Amino acid sequence: MSTDDEPARLRIETAGPGSIAAQRIRDAYTGDVLPAEALLTPEKVSAAPGSSNLPPAVLCLGREEELDRLRRILSSRREGAITQSGAVHGLGGIGKSTLALHYAHRYRGDYSLIWWINAASPDEIETSLTALTHTLVPSWAAEANRVAQVAWAMQWLAWHPGWLLVYDNVENPDDLTPYTGALHQGHHLATSRRTTGWPDNAPTLMLGNLDPDDATTLLCQLVFKDVTPTARQQADARALTRELGYFPLAIKQAGAYLAQNRGISCDAYRRRLDSKLAKTAHGSDAERTLARIWSVTLHTLEQADPLAVELLYTAAWLAPDDIPHSLLTPPGADPDDIAEAVGTLAAYSMVTDTGTTLSLHRMVQTVLRTPQHTNGSQSTRHLQGRDRAEQAALHHLTPPPGQDTPTEDQWDALTPHLVTLAATRPSEHHNPPLTDAYIAAGDRLHQQGHTARSISLCEATLAQYEQVLGETHPDTLASRNNLAYAYRVAGDLGRAIPLFEVTLAQYEQVLGETHPNTLSSRNNLAYAYRVAGDLGRAIPLFEVTLAQREQVLGETHPNTLSSRNNLAGAYRVAGDLGRAIPLFEVTLAQREQVLGETHPNTLSSRNNLAGAYRVAGDLGRAIPLFEVTLAQREQVLGETHPNTLSSRNNLAAAYRVAGDLERAIPLFEVTLAQREQVLGETHPNTLTSRSNLARVRELVQTAQQLDTATPATNTGQQPSSGTSERPV
Repeated sequence: MSTDDEPARLRIETAGPGSIAAQRIRDAYTGDVLPAEALLTPEKVSAAPGSSNLPPAVLCLGREEELDRLRRILSSRREGAITQSGAVHGLGGIGKSTLALHYAHRYRGDYSLIWWINAASPDEIETSLTALTHTLVPSWAAEANRVAQVAWAMQWLAWHPGWLLVYDNVENPDDLTPYTGALHQGHHLATSRRTTGWPDNAPTLMLGNLDPDDATTLLCQLVFKDVTPTARQQADARALTRELGYFPLAIKQAGAYLAQNRGISCDAYRRRLDSKLAKTAHGSDAERTLARIWSVTLHTLEQADPLAVELLYTAAWLAPDDIPHSLLTPPGADPDDIAEAVGTLAAYSMVTDTGTTLSLHRMVQTVLRTPQHTNGSQSTRHLQGRDRAEQAALHHLTPPPGQDTPTEDQWDALTPHLVTLAATRPSEHHNPPLTDAYIAAGDRLHQQGHTARSISLCEATLAQYEQVLGETHPDTLASRNNLAYAYRVAGDLGRAIPLFEVTLAQYEQVLGETHPNTLSSRNNLAYAYRVAGDLGRAIPLFEVTLAQREQVLGETHPNTLSSRNNLAGAYRVAGDLGRAIPLFEVTLAQREQVLGETHPNTLSSRNNLAGAYRVAGDLGRAIPLFEVTLAQREQVLGETHPNTLSSRNNLAAAYRVAGDLERAIPLFEVTLAQREQVLGETHPNTLTSRSNLARVRELVQTAQQLDTATPATNTGQQPSSGTSERPV
């Protein structure tokens, strides 16, 4: 993709074939992912026997049949399955995580390592993998960047057998494919509220409510502990579990309340649940049940520890896992007071506490974010919690003494919480400093190659700008462009293209036909059309944009060079090499002169020209140019930058076309493995790599069967020439 100009406050700019933007390349996480000396260490590092990061075991009753089924799922080899994996799914609060944790503790001795992964988002999965690297090679991990740590953990798991990975609270089953598809030496176990979207060959276990007898036994164990309940107490406990619908989370929290307040009987507690106040809750049956429980618990906590209630409503708006105590400690507050309040919440089973971080059940958060009614009026406590969460996030980004900006560790720890704040933003809510944090977090995700994960940040930013600045303010238009770009990177062209079209029309109306920002918007829409395969609209728009940029900006302005590169790429995709190659050659020469030999955009031009030579059959010029470009990208961008991966793929394809399968196959294999890791199993470029490798292996197999030489040319579909690369 080409670099494009950046309109006022425009943080991300779509561009065309073969270039990346490099305005902030010095801040990008694009260094070599693994130094040469580290590449061998995953094979040699052993985990201590019984290594794990499992949370403590919790009480799990009445799930023996489910545990046996889970054991069979993970232990039996299924026909056509490469990876042993399974998923436990069901309603929030039904006990999925408890079952998975119970399984992990019961069979702990059968695994070389068990690693518990917070899997609500790809970013949280990576965070859990970095923790594995820190555990196994702490000294190296302390100096390595996040991408390198994830890569090391992946390579360790690829080398060592017998492990169990537990992916807790999976929101999107596709998030697991880079791991289940690449790691085949152990077992993968997922918990999720999702009932659909799992691979066809991955068995799932549907978890329901407890049996009445098991539910009663569980409540009695929580309430009476080592004391044998009387017949009346057992009958009251059975009546209470029936009132709670035999719902595990509700029973656990009711039991925690009764254990903390021993003067209240099960029958008295059940009558409290039937109060007029509690029946005002809305939502699903499970949510109404839990809201009734929490209204009783919160009323008690308000009297005993008001700070605990404040913390609970604050944490409700943050990411559910790994909330640092420090994030919940306001300026001037005593950390010991915060720790004591968290301990109170943990005692009531409202949170899970590790001593430094806490986690909330997602259903707890859902209910606490919902306005509740008290004595006929609507409470604003949930919004007060929202305000405190926003202030906590902004305070957490305060730079340490002697620095102008927050540290990378500060950003990494806070980004999941900013994403959650953006995704749960109340309508008509306005916080300019937080919007700036959304923009900065979106930039970082983009630099790390995770642009698609910034969608909620872009959506919240656009909503703020529309509300405060109006629909057609230049900053609003730039924000709309950024959101459209994030949609396009995520593959959602159905939302990206209409948004690009609206943005262009507004730019034309507000700034004029030939304003630089309007030209950028026109370029972006043309590229989206090209990605969608609509060359009939893409090429004329690229041609118009180039002509206008030549007139407004000059022949050798970087943005003009981008347009020239984009148009050449569109010609090449259309098969018009007679116009594509000369235009690529001119663009490369101009970029070398204007930007330098190794500027990322110059490298993109070199890659694109080599690709055009290859398509034209001129391998004598294509292969050396691909080799030079790959070497330069490895040096400038790093071993696993998406553009470096494109160069590696392109060079392998050129070797294949030249009949040099001994060099093509290993390069295709390496590229596929790296694309699965960096881009994911279902990214279009990963699919291209998989197709390329399958094709070249088929050639070898055919040649062996015929006992003839491998053909020197191939007329099948050509692999990607790097036209889907993106700016940084």
